[in-house]
This record gives sequence, C-alpha cells and structure tokens, in this order.
Amino acid sequence: MRRKLISRAFGARAATTFLAGALAALTPAAAQTSAKPPKSGGILNFAVVASPPSYDCHAEITFGAVHPIAPHYSLLLKIDGANFPKMAGDLAESWSAAADGLSYTFKLHKGVKFHDGSPLTSADVKATYERIIRPPAGVTSVRKSYYADFGDIETPDDATVVFKMKSPVAGVLELLASPFNCIYSAQKLQAGGGYPAKEIMGSGAFQFVEHVQGSHWTAKRFDGYFKPGRPYLDGFKAYFVKSTAVIPGLLGGQFDAEFRFISPPERNMLVEKLGDKVAVYELPLLAGNIFVFNTKKKPFDDIRVRQALSLAIDRWNGGDNIGKISSLRFIGGVSRPGSAMALPEADLVKLPGYGRDPEKARAEARRLLKEAGQENLEFKFLNRSGIESYTTGGIYAIDQWRRVGLKATHEQLETKLYLDNLATGNFDVAMEFISDYLDDPTQNFVKFLSKKLSPLGYSGHEDTKIDDLYQKQQRTLDPVARTVIVRELDSYVQTTAYSVPFLWTQRIVVMPKKVQGWGMTPSHYLSQDLVDVWLDQ
Repeated sequence: MRRKLISRAFGARAATTFLAGALAALTPAAAQTSAKPPKSGGILNFAVVASPPSYDCHAEITFGAVHPIAPHYSLLLKIDGANFPKMAGDLAESWSAAADGLSYTFKLHKGVKFHDGSPLTSADVKATYERIIRPPAGVTSVRKSYYADFGDIETPDDATVVFKMKSPVAGVLELLASPFNCIYSAQKLQAGGGYPAKEIMGSGAFQFVEHVQGSHWTAKRFDGYFKPGRPYLDGFKAYFVKSTAVIPGLLGGQFDAEFRFISPPERNMLVEKLGDKVAVYELPLLAGNIFVFNTKKKPFDDIRVRQALSLAIDRWNGGDNIGKISSLRFIGGVSRPGSAMALPEADLVKLPGYGRDPEKARAEARRLLKEAGQENLEFKFLNRSGIESYTTGGIYAIDQWRRVGLKATHEQLETKLYLDNLATGNFDVAMEFISDYLDDPTQNFVKFLSKKLSPLGYSGHEDTKIDDLYQKQQRTLDPVARTVIVRELDSYVQTTAYSVPFLWTQRIVVMPKKVQGWGMTPSHYLSQDLVDVWLDQ
C-alpha cells in the first residue's frame, strides 16, 4: 500500500527519487496495526501546532480545528484511513445510488445518541447538510461550492436520508465524506446561541471536557458511543504548541504524537535518539503551499505583476534545497503532482514560474515589472507563524523576489488572525495552502475560484472562466473527458496567476510504537476521530 501510494502520487521518476531517500526509514503500513488484541484504557497526549479559530467544522479549513474537534463528532461517511482511499460508513450503515445518478439513499445506524443523550436521526443529518449546502444568513460554509448541484434532501423516516441531485455530479460519495462535515444536532442548531461555533456537542467517540485557550484541550470517553467496544482510549489531551516544541515533547514523552508532519532533520533526530521505540511513517501529502495575490489592491490587479512574482520563484532548486530542511519538497500544479488529472511535466514547464532555467525566468520577471512600472515594488507578505514550512517557505520566497528587485516585508500572524486577514482581504500577497482529503479537483481548486462561488477565493478575482470550468468538470462523469477540462483549468489558473502553487509537501509522522490503530494517510485531516486508536502499555 505505501509503495503504491507514493508511486501514484508522484510518477515513476519522482517516486524513484523519493523512495531512494525515504524507504530505508519507512515503517510498512502493516506496522500501524498489531497482532495483539486492542487494549482499553489510557490517555492519548498529542501536540497541535495551531489552535482552532472556532469550533464550527463547516466554517474552518485548518488541521488546528480537525485534530482536537474531530473525535467529538460523527460523519455520514468517512474515508477509511486503514484502506485509503476506500469509503466507509460512519453513521451510514448502508447506501445506494439510483441508476441515473440523481438520487443517493443512506440508511443510518439505529440507536445513535448525542452526548446530551438525545437521539440522532435523519433530521440531524438533513439539518447539517442543509447548513453546508445552503448556509443561512450569518453562517459560513467554506465548502459550499462542492455541493452546487445538490438539490433537495428528503427524510422518509428517522433512519433514512435521500440526497437528490440537480444534475449528475462526479464523486458524490467522496464529497459527502469530507472530514469537515461534522453532524450537528438539528434541535441545537434551531435553538441558536453559540452552537456549534462556541460549543461542542456531537455523537463522536469522545465527550468534550475542557478547552484552555493557548494551552490544552481535554476529552473523555463517551460511554454511549454507538460502535460496540469503542473507543479504546479513556480520553485524550491535545496541547497547543509551536512547532519548535514538538520534538522536545516527543523526546521527553510529553506527547505521544503530532499528527500533521515534521521535517526530515526532526525525523532524523527522533530516530537517532529513540531508535526502535518509535515508528516512522512517510507519504506524499495532499497539501502544498500557494501564493495568493490580492487583485483588489494595485498593482496586483495587473497580470504582469502577478506573473512576475511567480516567475521569480525557482521552484525546482527550491524543492531540492528546502526539502532537506522542511516538509516542502515537490513541484506541481493545482492537482497534486503525479495524480491522475495532474498536468504532465512537459506541460507544466511551459507555465510562468515552472521553467527549469531560473535566470531566464527572472529576466522575464524583470521585463514584466518594468513594463508595468513596478521595478522597485515593495509589499507586505502575509504568512502564518509558529508552523513548520510556512516560515521556511516564506523566507525562501522573499529571497527569490529580492533577486528581481522586489522588497517584501514578512508579516507572520497566528492562525486565527492570519485567516481573518485572508478572509477580509487585509493583505497584499499571502502564503496560503491547498490541502484536502482526496485527489479530487472539486476539492483541489476551491481556493482558486471567485469569491462569488467560494468564500475561500481570497484573491478576490471575478474571472468567470475559472468558475465555469470548475463547474463543468464537476458535472463531467467520464474521467478522460474530465481530465481534459481539469488540465485546461490548471493551466489557465496558473497563467492568470490570481493564486499560484509553490511547493507540495512530504508528510512525515513519528510516534512511539505504543500508539496502535492509527492509520497513516496522505491527508492530515483523516484518521483523526481516534475511534480505533489504543495504547500498548
């Protein structure tokens, strides 16, 4: 499974390079499970290097929300972390699709209860997805563009939910299985108040106990959980720390895990000092960093300036060099490099910023800047603080822009302030991220859309061609025809350069071997419900 995933993600040539440096330290996928029967008891302690801006899964995009919050909620469907990318039921016991692809019926497990003891029924699933698909005034649903062609939701009885489609949609089940689609109580949603943005109450394996801002989050086992014998843990405690505190915490035994990723030097240090006490998991991550240009501010409304800033970045040498000290490593477009619909390298290198001759690219960048009257442009560069890869990538980008005569002031903010500035357009250029749970263009392109179609369209562009191509690929079921559209969209996005990819990421997770039942996947949003995790101690 591990070897297959790496090859599929990056293609034969890149996979060979990756494997040569990584497989020697790689724990096989089978080592994530144990021949021993699971043990009950114990508290899992893990680090999270970002705090949740709010508790509302539907409004958030960061792992800082998923890692502490996911264990409290059930999903309708989920991606099976142990058998990625296969689908598994969570609340759904079974499901079926109509022959015409315009109707999907789900049968729910019976006897599911929320943490307050109230029953969970089809009405709660309907209320949740109505909120995601058609958010009421004052509610933010950042992934609503996924569901533009979803129609009515019917509940013929308490255990049945039927989703109607306005037209055929590619990957319906995969879209419904978003790890951010926490199922909420319809009654509490109707009552208003602080739920769910400021209050945790779900039907997941763990009940909320306490959140001390900037310090920790604690939870206990939910004895009324509907899956027999689960969870195994008595509870968990998440510590909110900076990236620099993760390795000392793992070395000292304060943390059992940090589920996002660490850098290659950090991996090497842990393996050197802890030896066979730890397991090392590595996979190409479904995430990368991107640059967002605020088209509502001059001169970033000028395509020449945007292209120049992309041309100035030497991605190929950057990937080789930064990849030695950081998780940032791989070169690709908006679709993950080597994935089924990604741009072939022969097409990629023709786009601004992807040529293999950095001096030629910089000469073109200077020409465009001079033509635009912006040879000595100075701007603020918004970035995220305290999180590995953002600072390293940001410093590299600033140096690259300096080489074409530009001066960027590095402004790093903690996660909530950073996201607030992106959402309100309070930036010139920003380091952002593209990250989701599957190689699916409906997910991958959401941050490149207009604000009209997606709240995550931070660049502020109003280019309807991008939105039209996005919706066209959503409605194209034939994978060959869909790939043609997606590659056209990828090329157009990078040529117009409202937002452009920088580098894709390598995921490295190191944890004590006592942590069992956790499934490593190419997404740091998956396998975080902790339902099957147990401690061998």
